[in-house]
Amino acid sequence: MTALHTIQFQLQPEDNERLQNLCGWQNEHLAQVELRLGVEINNRGFLFAITGLAERVHKAEEVLRELFQITEKETLVPEAVHMVLHEHGHDHARAVGDEVLIKTRRKTIKTRNKNQGDYIESIQEHDVNFGIGPAGTGKTYLAVACAVEALESEKVRRIILTRPAVEAGEKLGFLPGDLTQKVDPYLRPLFDALFEMMGFETVERLMEKNVIEVAPLAFMRGRTLNESFIILDEAQNTTTEQMKMFLTRIGFGSTAVITGDITQCDLPRHQKSGLRHVIEVLEGVEGIGFTFYQTQDVVRHRLVQKIVHAYDRYDRKQSKAKQQKENSLAKSPE
Repeated sequence: MTALHTIQFQLQPEDNERLQNLCGWQNEHLAQVELRLGVEINNRGFLFAITGLAERVHKAEEVLRELFQITEKETLVPEAVHMVLHEHGHDHARAVGDEVLIKTRRKTIKTRNKNQGDYIESIQEHDVNFGIGPAGTGKTYLAVACAVEALESEKVRRIILTRPAVEAGEKLGFLPGDLTQKVDPYLRPLFDALFEMMGFETVERLMEKNVIEVAPLAFMRGRTLNESFIILDEAQNTTTEQMKMFLTRIGFGSTAVITGDITQCDLPRHQKSGLRHVIEVLEGVEGIGFTFYQTQDVVRHRLVQKIVHAYDRYDRKQSKAKQQKENSLAKSPE
C-alpha cells in the first residue's frame, strides 16, 4: 500500500484578509486544490497541514505558497487558482525564474507555459508574428498585453485592432449603429483585455484621440501603417487575398500579430482560409515568427481543454471514416 505523507508549514505574513482571500468563500479555493491534486488540506490559522502522496503534497505546498503571494496584490478567483494549478501540473512549463513577464502600468502578466513564453519572445524579436491554436491558450490576451506595453513604453505611437467581418455567417451590415458600434461585438475579447490592462476611461480617451483604432479588415486596404502595433484577430476568417493585403500594409517601426484557430473557420466552404494558406506561403521566411499552440496549452477552465480534446477526437474520427468511404468507393467496380 502506498504510504501517505503529511507536511506542515506556516504562511507569512499573518494577514487575516490575505488568508481569507487564499481560502476563498467556504474554503472553495482550498477545495479546488484538494480536488485537482488529490490531497487533503487542513489549516489552523496560518499553520497548514497537507496529507497525500509525497510528490503531491509538496506540489500542493508550492501552489498554496504561490497563491498566497498573489493575494498581496489581487483578489483570488477560481480561474486564477486553476491557472496556477495548470502551471504546476505540466512538466513542460517554464521554471518560475524563467517565466516571461509583460509589465503594463496597471498589471503585470506572466506566462503560464513554455509556448506562451516562446510567443512573447517571438513578438519581441519579430515584426510579424502568428499565434495559431485553439481557444483559451492566451493568443489574443497576450498580444494585447504586448501592444499595451509597447504603447506605454513609446515603442509605437498607436494600437490598431482589426478582425475580418465574418462571424458565424453574419455580416456587419445586419448590426445597428455606426461603424464602431458595428465592430464592437466582434472585437469584444480585445476590448476586455484593454480595459483590464489600461482602464475603461483611458481606453475611451485614447480611442477619441485615435491612438487606439478599431476597424474591420476591409478598411485596411490602401493604407500604410507606420509605428503601430497591429493585431489581426480571428484570422482564420480572412480570405487569401485579405491576408496578403493585410501583411503588405505593415510599415516602418510597426509590429503585427496575427491570431486564429484554423479549426474554427466560418468562411464559405469553397473559400480557402487566408491563415491556413499563409502558413504554407511564409514557411521558412526569415523575420517572421510562428507559435503553434496545442490543446494542452489551454489555460481556461479545465473543462475547456477537455472539450477541445473531444472535438479533436471527433474530427479525426470523421476524417478517418470519410477517407475509408472514399477508398472503398474507389475500389468498387463501376
